[in-house]
Amino acid sequence: MEAERCYGTSSPRARRDGFRIGLQVEFRAMGVWRRLLVFGGVSLRGCGGVRVPLGGSRLVICRRQFSGAESETLKQRRSQIMSRGLPKQKPIEGVKQVIVVASGKGGVGKSTTAVNLALALAANDSSKAVGLLDVDVYGPSIPKMMNLKGNPELSQSNLMRPLLNYGIACMSMGFLVEETAPLVWRGLMVMSAIEKLLRQVDWGQLDYLVVDMPPGTGDVQLSVSQNIPISGAVIVSTPQDIALMDAHKGAEMFRKVHVPVLGLVQNMSVFQCPKCKHKTHIFGADGARRLARTLDLDILGDIPLHLNIREASDTGQPIVFSQPESDEVSYIYKYVFYFHRIYTF
Repeated sequence: MEAERCYGTSSPRARRDGFRIGLQVEFRAMGVWRRLLVFGGVSLRGCGGVRVPLGGSRLVICRRQFSGAESETLKQRRSQIMSRGLPKQKPIEGVKQVIVVASGKGGVGKSTTAVNLALALAANDSSKAVGLLDVDVYGPSIPKMMNLKGNPELSQSNLMRPLLNYGIACMSMGFLVEETAPLVWRGLMVMSAIEKLLRQVDWGQLDYLVVDMPPGTGDVQLSVSQNIPISGAVIVSTPQDIALMDAHKGAEMFRKVHVPVLGLVQNMSVFQCPKCKHKTHIFGADGARRLARTLDLDILGDIPLHLNIREASDTGQPIVFSQPESDEVSYIYKYVFYFHRIYTF
């Protein structure tokens, strides 16, 4: 049985007062969460709500309470949905190990780190095949950083073939849309694109696939983490407190979805004047190291803020490839060697 309380009147002032009084009565009767879930005349939980007719001279505000039988049906339906659990992980065909490079905050050098990590892994062991997947759908950076343009070809199996440069197989949404075209997509379309990037690419045989993740802890991160087995995640952050707050959230997210966090890379750690050699910690000193101690994680390396790294990325000639003997590259190789010494993927 359903119980209804209705307040109705035809006077404009009375309708306004009735509306206010009615809402007060209804919201007092609701719990905090039901108040948050009721919006625009619709209860998202389906067990109560406020109805405001758009036409006519009468205002009706109703609250519904389900009977015991209906409530039990809802509980059974909820149990069925929960029993389905998370999607089963399925490896990417031909890929042995997946390393994701992530950050909570944008603009901390995550894509630059991912590109140079992939190149360093390949340079460290020429027998290893390395790929680079860009799942930052809204802001793909890999095409420019890897100096790649064009549409992927299709294999006989109707799978996209990655574009190749510097010995690294690359796939990105940036290959499928115009460089200046914004992707004004809702969540479902983004998830569909991620599914295609994960499942409809012919990688051949890869030892490592480095995945450049978008910033944040949203749908894309969850979709990738829950659908493919990941060997480990690398968190990139500057030493700045604002960036570290989101890096902390990113590390905790991976822990919640049972992805091993390999450690933190402290990017833009220090700036050294090319003339006087004075060092300045523009974004603060050792912030990522303090966060690593808090999270009981390793610091994989410190990468300085250097003009050469930025210029090499902007021109599509990553510094690991274009200046392999530079001091800046030695910082990058440090955490690649750290991988091989500490972690057996």
